[in-house]
Amino acid sequence: MIAREFRLKDFDGPLDLLLTLVGKAQIDIRDIFVSEITDQYLEIVRNAPDLNMDEASDFLVIAATLLEIKSRSMLPRPVVHEEEEDPEEELIRRLEEYRRFRETADRMKYFEEAARQVFTKLPEEYPLPPQEFELTGLSLDGLVQAFQRIWERKPVLDTNPESNHYAPRNIRRDVHTVRECMLDLMHTIKRKRKIRFEEIFSDSPTREEVVTMFLAVLELLKLGQMHVKQDSVYEPIVLYSGKGKPVKDFQTEMDTETMNAAGGDVL
Repeated sequence: MIAREFRLKDFDGPLDLLLTLVGKAQIDIRDIFVSEITDQYLEIVRNAPDLNMDEASDFLVIAATLLEIKSRSMLPRPVVHEEEEDPEEELIRRLEEYRRFRETADRMKYFEEAARQVFTKLPEEYPLPPQEFELTGLSLDGLVQAFQRIWERKPVLDTNPESNHYAPRNIRRDVHTVRECMLDLMHTIKRKRKIRFEEIFSDSPTREEVVTMFLAVLELLKLGQMHVKQDSVYEPIVLYSGKGKPVKDFQTEMDTETMNAAGGDVL
């Protein structure tokens, strides 16, 4: 016999109580009627100190159903020629359906708690003067193909919803900055004289690395410190050194624009 700490008010309904008993017995739902679950259920309902007939009517209906099923199992069953509703199958169906709903509710609660650990930040606007840049020898299709080749180097993610792929993860702040990537690119190109676009990324680049490095390329093109060349569509994009404004001047401009966007006051 189970302990008496069970109270009807602790459960969402009779199916919740019955499913809890099944879980404690560590048996399959379809085996509940050959176990002591029925007697335990009746004992809890019978000895509930806060039993209110109006509130406990659903519990009593399930109790009556359990008694009927148990009594039927103890008597030989006559041959039935007409189809009739089996209370045992109906209760099992309801119990299995309730279990699925409760498991889904628990999973949704898990995602709700995980979402509380997610923080977002609205984008900040830093108005810059309008400028036009013409990238000769580079097409949009070529740029898309280059990014596609980079992204294919990433490991394939597990999309199975039953795995822990969707579990919350702690995301480390990206260590890359646009200025650092610009300096790295300049040193690399100065040493190698030219480099293919795909080669500036690591073997398994993160989304942050791809975005940051791409911004660094655009800024170097803007400063004239880098040029791009692509012989034809789908051919490799090649980066090579140019002669333009130094990177340190770019950083000074960015600091000035940031200060102006903030109203000119820097504490």
